[in-house]
Amino acid sequence: MTTVPEPAAATQPAGPLFVVGMWRSGTSLLHTLLNQHPQIALMYEGNLPLLWPLFLNGKNKRDWLERWEFWNGALSRHKVDRDAFPSEFPGFAAAMEAVYRQYAGTAHWGCKSPDYFDRMVRLAQEFPHARFVVIFRDPFEICRSIVRAGRTSRWFARRGMTLRALLGYHEMKKQTDRLRQRGACLYELHYEDLVADPQRTLKSVCKFLEIPFDSQMTSLETADRSAIYDAQHHAGVKSKEIFASANREEVLSPSVKNKVQRYLSYWQRIYAGRWPVYPVAKNDSAKEAGFVERAVDAVIYRSLRVYDQAVVLLYCFAPLGLLRLYRGAYGSTRSSSSPVPALGPETRKA
Repeated sequence: MTTVPEPAAATQPAGPLFVVGMWRSGTSLLHTLLNQHPQIALMYEGNLPLLWPLFLNGKNKRDWLERWEFWNGALSRHKVDRDAFPSEFPGFAAAMEAVYRQYAGTAHWGCKSPDYFDRMVRLAQEFPHARFVVIFRDPFEICRSIVRAGRTSRWFARRGMTLRALLGYHEMKKQTDRLRQRGACLYELHYEDLVADPQRTLKSVCKFLEIPFDSQMTSLETADRSAIYDAQHHAGVKSKEIFASANREEVLSPSVKNKVQRYLSYWQRIYAGRWPVYPVAKNDSAKEAGFVERAVDAVIYRSLRVYDQAVVLLYCFAPLGLLRLYRGAYGSTRSSSSPVPALGPETRKA
């Protein structure tokens, strides 16, 4: 594969790089490997675009940095100096660029986050020069990984997470297609190919980014994972080797497995067998998700996403003192089995 030479001048790219995938689809692994490259410095789930209400009407809330830090600890996790920024920005895009560029220096700047799966088109509108690397994974394995993560994470244990992931997976596909139609700079890959042949996959990503391949990208030995939340479901990315999950006990209920299979059959038909790529083995005789099932699921899915947005609005506008009291009370009961509502990613991943 031809190697693209380094640019003559060490200047930052005009637009950000977004690494996007569904939850539990390998975005953390891909982020860690990409950040091994000396010309790439992506923030890990900075997620400032989720907090866009902090910048309504082109004017930021005075405490936006404090609220962002409270939301997911992004500034402290990345050792960003809050005092280096002015008090006012004309919108979240300008604020995001300022912070992310400070973190990246002269390297490719941007962010990896699965929470961008349904807002890539909006990000492309805010950042016309943005580039996107989208990672897909077998939907069965995504759902299995979510169920396993839910054993130790209240956020993943929430009701409706597998439905969020299943329908969100298709939403990410539709967003990807819309980006291509808009002529956005986009690269797609699959988790299964990444773990099977990291070097080949990462060489292709480097070619897309027009930077030379660096062999240290294929190893986790010396990777910096300090910005990744400490959690049991991140054990794989915090290990020293790249590996695919070995065969484990089945954790999906028959009803969930059947639903995933019905949607796979439906998607295979409407995309003429071209998507999803994984799983490779197709069940051509499986029943498709019918109109009624898809309509009911869509209503439930939209309701769940409205709830998710309501949580964001709460974090943006509720008094910080009350939010801290709630989080403190929640933290004191996290080890119990009571269904305490999770508010925000810090409680989800810490």
